[in-house]
Amino acid sequence: MEEIRYKLVVNHEEQYALWIAGKNNAPGWHDTGVEGMKDDCLAHARAVWTDMRPLSLRRAMEGGNKTASASGVNFALA
Repeated sequence: MEEIRYKLVVNHEEQYALWIAGKNNAPGWHDTGVEGMKDDCLAHARAVWTDMRPLSLRRAMEGGNKTASASGVNFALA
């Protein structure tokens, strides 16, 4: 049985996802250069993706903004 190879992709919000190697990426997703077995890709994602918040939210919070927007939906930060 052939093992499926995966690649780790990232979007503009610095969110990561697994994608089957050799397939075209979904729009908005870019290769990270990491490719291999599923467990290896997931281990790398766990190592580098330590803050699950989207980049735009992290930037808003760093700027002292207590209201942020995700996908056009506003919410207040506690």
